[in-house]
Amino acid sequence: MKSTQLGEFEELVLLVIGTLNDEAYSLSIKNTLKEHTGRNPSIGALHSALNRLTKKGFLDSYEGGATKSRGGRRKRFYTLTAFGRKALDQSFELRSGLYHALPKLGLSHE
Repeated sequence: MKSTQLGEFEELVLLVIGTLNDEAYSLSIKNTLKEHTGRNPSIGALHSALNRLTKKGFLDSYEGGATKSRGGRRKRFYTLTAFGRKALDQSFELRSGLYHALPKLGLSHE
């Protein structure tokens, strides 16, 4: 497995997948990203990120059953791995530590 370094978009994708639990598939991930961040990534950009995160060992995926509503096609579902959760935890600790190290800024303009 590779490093636990995450780009901002990758981190958001992992967070969304973690919150969606058993309902994390391409369209639900895209819609949740849009709802929470205002970003509307293309499906291509999202699939690239999902492939990178899977290759890094942060995600597992599996195919769901075929449905009539999807013309017999299957959905690919994504789940966080323990390594993916560890990467999110490390990112949170880093960001929190840096945030709390910021000096307090006064609101008065002298």
